[in-house]
Amino acid sequence: MNKYLAECFGTFWLVFGGCGSAVLAAAYPELGIGFAGVALAFGLTVLTMAYAVGHISGGHFNPAVSVGLFIGGRFEGKELLPYIIAQVIGAILAAAVLYFVATGKAEFDIAASGLASNGYGEHSPGGYSMAAALTIEIVLTAFFLIIIMGSTDARAPKGFAPIAIGLALTLIHLISIPVTNTSVNPARSTGVALFQGGGALGQLWLFWLAPIIGGALGAWIYKNLIGKQ
Repeated sequence: MNKYLAECFGTFWLVFGGCGSAVLAAAYPELGIGFAGVALAFGLTVLTMAYAVGHISGGHFNPAVSVGLFIGGRFEGKELLPYIIAQVIGAILAAAVLYFVATGKAEFDIAASGLASNGYGEHSPGGYSMAAALTIEIVLTAFFLIIIMGSTDARAPKGFAPIAIGLALTLIHLISIPVTNTSVNPARSTGVALFQGGGALGQLWLFWLAPIIGGALGAWIYKNLIGKQ
Protein backbone atom coordinates (compact mmCIF):
# COMPACT_ATOMS: atom_id res chain seq x y z
CA MET A 1 0.00 0.00 0.00
CA ASN A 2 2.87 2.41 0.66
CA LYS A 3 3.80 2.25 -3.05
CA TYR A 4 0.32 3.34 -4.07
CA LEU A 5 0.25 6.10 -1.47
CA ALA A 6 3.61 7.33 -2.74
CA GLU A 7 2.24 7.47 -6.30
CA CYS A 8 -0.89 9.25 -5.09
CA PHE A 9 1.04 11.88 -3.12
CA GLY A 10 3.63 12.29 -5.86
CA THR A 11 0.97 12.88 -8.50
CA PHE A 12 -0.87 15.25 -6.17
CA TRP A 13 2.30 17.31 -5.83
CA LEU A 14 2.88 17.32 -9.58
CA VAL A 15 -0.63 18.54 -10.38
CA PHE A 16 -0.95 20.96 -7.50
CA GLY A 17 2.53 22.40 -8.00
CA GLY A 18 2.48 22.54 -11.79
CA CYS A 19 -1.14 23.46 -12.46
CA GLY A 20 -1.21 25.63 -9.34
CA SER A 21 1.65 27.71 -10.64
CA ALA A 22 -0.22 28.15 -13.94
CA VAL A 23 -3.54 29.11 -12.33
CA LEU A 24 -2.32 31.17 -9.36
CA ALA A 25 1.02 32.63 -10.40
CA ALA A 26 1.57 32.61 -14.17
CA ALA A 27 -0.24 35.85 -14.92
CA TYR A 28 -0.13 37.43 -11.49
CA PRO A 29 -0.28 41.22 -11.98
CA GLU A 30 3.13 42.56 -13.02
CA LEU A 31 5.11 39.82 -11.27
CA GLY A 32 3.69 36.73 -12.98
CA ILE A 33 6.05 33.82 -13.53
CA GLY A 34 4.87 33.23 -17.13
CA PHE A 35 5.37 30.11 -19.25
CA ALA A 36 8.98 29.66 -18.15
CA GLY A 37 8.01 29.71 -14.49
CA VAL A 38 5.22 27.20 -15.00
CA ALA A 39 7.56 24.90 -16.95
CA LEU A 40 10.10 25.06 -14.13
CA ALA A 41 7.39 24.38 -11.54
CA PHE A 42 6.36 21.16 -13.28
CA GLY A 43 9.98 20.05 -13.47
CA LEU A 44 10.57 20.83 -9.81
CA THR A 45 7.57 18.81 -8.68
CA VAL A 46 8.91 15.68 -10.34
CA LEU A 47 12.48 16.29 -9.22
CA THR A 48 11.53 16.83 -5.56
CA MET A 49 9.08 13.94 -5.33
CA ALA A 50 11.43 11.58 -7.18
CA TYR A 51 13.95 12.16 -4.40
CA ALA A 52 11.27 12.06 -1.69
CA VAL A 53 9.38 8.88 -2.63
CA GLY A 54 11.08 7.48 -5.73
CA HIS A 55 12.79 4.85 -3.61
CA ILE A 56 9.35 3.64 -2.45
CA SER A 57 7.33 3.46 -5.66
CA GLY A 58 9.78 4.22 -8.45
CA GLY A 59 8.39 7.74 -8.81
CA HIS A 60 6.16 7.34 -11.87
CA PHE A 61 3.40 9.90 -11.06
CA ASN A 62 2.08 9.41 -14.57
CA PRO A 63 0.10 6.58 -16.26
CA ALA A 64 2.10 7.02 -19.47
CA VAL A 65 5.32 6.47 -17.53
CA SER A 66 3.92 3.36 -15.86
CA VAL A 67 2.79 1.94 -19.21
CA GLY A 68 6.12 2.83 -20.79
CA LEU A 69 8.14 1.19 -18.04
CA PHE A 70 5.97 -1.92 -18.38
CA ILE A 71 6.65 -2.02 -22.13
CA GLY A 72 10.31 -1.43 -21.40
CA GLY A 73 10.49 -4.38 -19.02
CA ARG A 74 11.08 -2.26 -15.94
CA PHE A 75 7.66 -2.66 -14.29
CA GLU A 76 5.38 -5.59 -13.47
CA GLY A 77 2.05 -5.79 -15.28
CA LYS A 78 0.16 -6.71 -12.10
CA GLU A 79 1.03 -3.31 -10.62
CA LEU A 80 -0.04 -1.30 -13.67
CA LEU A 81 -3.74 -0.76 -12.89
CA PRO A 82 -3.26 -0.02 -9.15
CA TYR A 83 -0.55 2.52 -10.00
CA ILE A 84 -2.76 4.25 -12.58
CA ILE A 85 -5.69 4.38 -10.15
CA ALA A 86 -3.48 5.87 -7.43
CA GLN A 87 -2.11 8.46 -9.86
CA VAL A 88 -5.55 9.52 -11.06
CA ILE A 89 -6.84 9.79 -7.48
CA GLY A 90 -3.87 11.99 -6.56
CA ALA A 91 -4.49 14.21 -9.58
CA ILE A 92 -8.19 14.61 -8.79
CA LEU A 93 -7.47 15.47 -5.16
CA ALA A 94 -4.90 18.06 -6.24
CA ALA A 95 -7.34 19.60 -8.73
CA ALA A 96 -10.00 19.76 -6.01
CA VAL A 97 -7.69 21.60 -3.61
CA LEU A 98 -6.51 23.93 -6.39
CA TYR A 99 -10.11 24.68 -7.38
CA PHE A 100 -10.98 25.48 -3.76
CA VAL A 101 -8.01 27.83 -3.40
CA ALA A 102 -8.54 29.52 -6.77
CA THR A 103 -12.22 30.17 -6.11
CA GLY A 104 -11.23 31.94 -2.90
CA LYS A 105 -10.62 34.97 -5.12
CA ALA A 106 -13.93 36.67 -5.87
CA GLU A 107 -13.20 37.43 -9.52
CA PHE A 108 -11.86 33.97 -10.39
CA ASP A 109 -13.39 32.71 -13.63
CA ILE A 110 -12.82 29.00 -14.28
CA ALA A 111 -14.06 29.35 -17.86
CA ALA A 112 -11.35 31.93 -18.54
CA SER A 113 -8.53 30.26 -16.59
CA GLY A 114 -9.32 26.71 -17.66
CA LEU A 115 -7.72 25.49 -14.41
CA ALA A 116 -4.65 24.72 -16.57
CA SER A 117 -6.60 22.12 -18.56
CA ASN A 118 -5.24 20.68 -21.79
CA GLY A 119 -6.79 21.13 -25.20
CA TYR A 120 -6.49 21.60 -28.94
CA GLY A 121 -8.22 23.81 -31.48
CA GLU A 122 -10.16 26.51 -29.66
CA HIS A 123 -8.95 25.08 -26.34
CA SER A 124 -5.26 25.27 -27.30
CA PRO A 125 -3.45 28.32 -25.88
CA GLY A 126 -2.05 29.03 -29.35
CA GLY A 127 -4.95 27.66 -31.38
CA TYR A 128 -3.08 24.56 -32.59
CA SER A 129 -4.95 21.78 -34.40
CA MET A 130 -5.83 18.31 -33.13
CA ALA A 131 -3.17 16.79 -35.41
CA ALA A 132 -0.51 19.13 -34.01
CA ALA A 133 -1.57 18.33 -30.45
CA LEU A 134 -1.55 14.58 -31.09
CA THR A 135 1.89 14.75 -32.70
CA ILE A 136 3.60 16.84 -30.06
CA GLU A 137 2.17 14.84 -27.16
CA ILE A 138 3.33 11.56 -28.70
CA VAL A 139 6.80 12.85 -29.56
CA LEU A 140 7.44 14.57 -26.23
CA THR A 141 6.18 11.64 -24.14
CA ALA A 142 8.35 9.28 -26.17
CA PHE A 143 11.45 11.34 -25.45
CA PHE A 144 10.40 11.63 -21.80
CA LEU A 145 10.44 7.83 -21.52
CA ILE A 146 13.77 7.59 -23.32
CA ILE A 147 15.23 10.02 -20.79
CA ILE A 148 13.62 8.22 -17.84
CA MET A 149 14.87 4.81 -18.93
CA GLY A 150 18.29 6.09 -19.86
CA SER A 151 18.89 8.04 -16.66
CA THR A 152 17.73 5.10 -14.50
CA ASP A 153 19.71 2.49 -16.46
CA ALA A 154 22.10 0.48 -14.30
CA ARG A 155 24.97 1.85 -16.44
CA ALA A 156 24.03 5.51 -15.84
CA PRO A 157 25.63 7.67 -13.12
CA LYS A 158 23.94 6.98 -9.79
CA GLY A 159 21.75 9.51 -7.99
CA PHE A 160 21.26 11.97 -10.83
CA ALA A 161 18.16 10.51 -12.50
CA PRO A 162 15.64 12.82 -10.75
CA ILE A 163 17.58 15.86 -11.96
CA ALA A 164 17.59 14.66 -15.57
CA ILE A 165 13.91 13.72 -15.42
CA GLY A 166 12.87 17.00 -13.77
CA LEU A 167 14.81 19.07 -16.31
CA ALA A 168 13.33 16.98 -19.14
CA LEU A 169 9.81 17.78 -17.95
CA THR A 170 10.75 21.45 -17.72
CA LEU A 171 12.00 21.41 -21.31
CA ILE A 172 8.88 19.56 -22.46
CA HIS A 173 6.70 22.31 -20.99
CA LEU A 174 8.85 25.06 -22.50
CA ILE A 175 8.22 23.51 -25.90
CA SER A 176 4.56 22.65 -25.72
CA ILE A 177 2.63 24.91 -23.34
CA PRO A 178 1.50 27.07 -26.30
CA VAL A 179 0.32 23.98 -28.19
CA THR A 180 -1.66 21.91 -25.66
CA ASN A 181 -0.89 23.49 -22.28
CA THR A 182 1.32 20.36 -22.04
CA SER A 183 -0.01 17.08 -20.78
CA VAL A 184 2.33 14.11 -21.40
CA ASN A 185 0.44 12.80 -18.35
CA PRO A 186 -3.12 11.46 -18.53
CA ALA A 187 -3.67 11.73 -14.77
CA ARG A 188 -2.70 15.43 -14.77
CA SER A 189 -5.13 16.06 -17.64
CA THR A 190 -7.95 14.12 -16.00
CA GLY A 191 -7.79 15.83 -12.62
CA VAL A 192 -8.23 19.38 -13.88
CA ALA A 193 -10.61 18.41 -16.72
CA LEU A 194 -13.11 17.08 -14.20
CA PHE A 195 -13.34 20.52 -12.62
CA GLN A 196 -13.09 22.49 -15.84
CA GLY A 197 -15.73 20.37 -17.62
CA GLY A 198 -16.98 21.26 -21.10
CA GLY A 199 -14.34 21.21 -23.82
CA ALA A 200 -11.64 19.88 -21.50
CA LEU A 201 -13.62 16.72 -20.85
CA GLY A 202 -14.60 16.40 -24.50
CA GLN A 203 -10.96 16.48 -25.57
CA LEU A 204 -9.58 14.39 -22.71
CA TRP A 205 -9.39 11.27 -24.91
CA LEU A 206 -6.42 12.75 -26.79
CA PHE A 207 -4.49 13.34 -23.58
CA TRP A 208 -4.85 9.68 -22.67
CA LEU A 209 -4.23 8.28 -26.13
CA ALA A 210 -1.22 10.36 -27.19
CA PRO A 211 0.86 10.08 -23.97
CA ILE A 212 0.19 6.32 -23.71
CA ILE A 213 1.27 5.80 -27.32
CA GLY A 214 4.29 8.06 -26.84
CA GLY A 215 5.29 6.39 -23.59
CA ALA A 216 5.08 2.91 -25.10
CA LEU A 217 6.98 4.04 -28.20
CA GLY A 218 9.78 5.72 -26.24
CA ALA A 219 10.20 2.73 -23.95
CA TRP A 220 10.33 0.34 -26.93
CA ILE A 221 12.93 2.52 -28.66
CA TYR A 222 15.16 2.63 -25.58
CA LYS A 223 14.81 -1.07 -24.81
CA ASN A 224 15.33 -2.36 -28.35
CA LEU A 225 17.46 0.26 -30.06
CA ILE A 226 19.29 2.76 -27.85
CA GLY A 227 19.87 0.91 -24.61
CA LYS A 228 20.13 -2.62 -25.93
CA GLN A 229 23.09 -4.46 -24.43
